[in-house]
Amino acid sequence: MIVQPKIRGFICTTAHPLGCAANVREQIEYIQSQPKILNGPKNVLVVGASNGYGLASRIVAAFGCGAKTVGVSFEKESENYKRTATAGWYNSLAFDRESKEAGLFSKSINGDAFSNEIKAQTIAVIKENLGPIDLLVYSLASPRRVDPKTNILYKSTLKPIGAPYTNKSIDFETDKIISVTLPPASVEEVSHTVAVMGGEDWELWIDALEKEGLLAPNVTTVAYSYVGPAVTQAVYRSGTIGAAKDHLEATAKKLDARLKAKGGRAFISVNKALVTQSSSAIPFIPLYFTILMKVLIQKGLHEECIHQMTRLFGQRLYTGKPVAVDSDGRIRVDDWEMRDDVQKEVSAIWEKVTNENVKELADVSGYHRDFLKLFGFGLKNVDYSADVKI
Repeated sequence: MIVQPKIRGFICTTAHPLGCAANVREQIEYIQSQPKILNGPKNVLVVGASNGYGLASRIVAAFGCGAKTVGVSFEKESENYKRTATAGWYNSLAFDRESKEAGLFSKSINGDAFSNEIKAQTIAVIKENLGPIDLLVYSLASPRRVDPKTNILYKSTLKPIGAPYTNKSIDFETDKIISVTLPPASVEEVSHTVAVMGGEDWELWIDALEKEGLLAPNVTTVAYSYVGPAVTQAVYRSGTIGAAKDHLEATAKKLDARLKAKGGRAFISVNKALVTQSSSAIPFIPLYFTILMKVLIQKGLHEECIHQMTRLFGQRLYTGKPVAVDSDGRIRVDDWEMRDDVQKEVSAIWEKVTNENVKELADVSGYHRDFLKLFGFGLKNVDYSADVKI
């Protein structure tokens, strides 16, 4: 099949297997160009490992620290050679292949990470091949979750809380500035979003591993969050997602107190805004990001997932020194994004961006480039006109 991007709304319905492999390879080559992380983890589980920050975390753990890794994700295979697999499916295959060639153990498990069945399957793999985990990365992004104890299906929403919210956004099908109004979430929608995106499942993974004696005494666990600027607060940090992130961060404090008793630790890492499959679905965020990217590139501060995770591992978690955190106990690798000079420029551009100047003031082409890259398109040395096995 000759695979080309087919975009529907904020997703791409095709993925290029060789392009995805090239994307994984590019990230591996970056971490291999950096100094080795000498105090890094050796047995690593990444829940949500096939894209974005989870994939980058796994790459840094394996190729920057020499760790054995197990990755859990829920991706789709190709359908009867008529539809491509998802990008995450190809990413995991590429990661496993690269790990094998480098002499590193890796196992990718495909299935619902919220389920007891996948937890049991993962534990069996860890028992047989790794032993106690010294790093658990929780980077799961999903629109829905079935509670394994009650079988209740929860669905997350992207809404403000308390009142409607209107602001400018960008329609990437036309690259036009539009006005978007989101209605306020109901009490049920807030609770459902917390059930999907909060910290309950993270804690269940810790429970399951601890029950089987598979947490190393010095285990570190980290989950990812976001804070962002004032312009995104209503729909993000003060909205339904923010309620879920508050729960996630409260869970981190609970787990930290629990793990410290044996020498372990639990953290939230607040990461920067990036083009990911998840963030592309959130109104207002993509326009903010295109402006932010323009400013960061001009200042020489722009990072992608692999650069963020390299800093998290090499300059925060595994320095041999106490981990620097903010007043809420969170690691901040969004520090460059949130610099006063950066935010001042972004805010000024936000106020004056229009249809006429958006491509001048914001990096719209860069957003399209990074978005397509998530699905394996636009990579160097990949012949996109060639027939490829999907």
